Amino acid sequence: MEVAAKTFFTSRLYAVAGASADKSKFGYKLLAWYDSRHLPVQPVTPSRPSIQVSTNSYPTVSSVKELVSPSETSLSIVTQPHVTLKVLHEAKEAGIGCVWMQPGSFDDEGLEYAKREFKAAVGGNEGRAGEGWCVLVDGDDACRRAKEEKL
Repeated sequence: MEVAAKTFFTSRLYAVAGASADKSKFGYKLLAWYDSRHLPVQPVTPSRPSIQVSTNSYPTVSSVKELVSPSETSLSIVTQPHVTLKVLHEAKEAGIGCVWMQPGSFDDEGLEYAKREFKAAVGGNEGRAGEGWCVLVDGDDACRRAKEEKL
């Protein structure tokens, strides 16, 4: 899974499925994580046209099928497991190669589908968070390793 996490951060663009404007929700915290690291990110949510993080306003798309360059985008997912499976199918159809499923966002079916269908799929019970692989906890290390490999 460490290789998948590192591969995830070799993409040029990022998206967050389940992004939220509510600062108490993980969909917001995940978007803010990308923002604070100056990584190009697109929120995916059908509930609003944009999300404000710090001083940046991010226009949203309602589906991963609407991402501008899906083949160059890694997708973080923070949705309920039944929604995640639909998002995974849409991501595969759109040409996304790497996905990171946050703790609580997947079930066995979704995890197995992701591992089978994507170049890199991060999710499961490992990671440093104790609850599974989490961008907020494991992302900095994976991002650093990806950058080191590019040098």
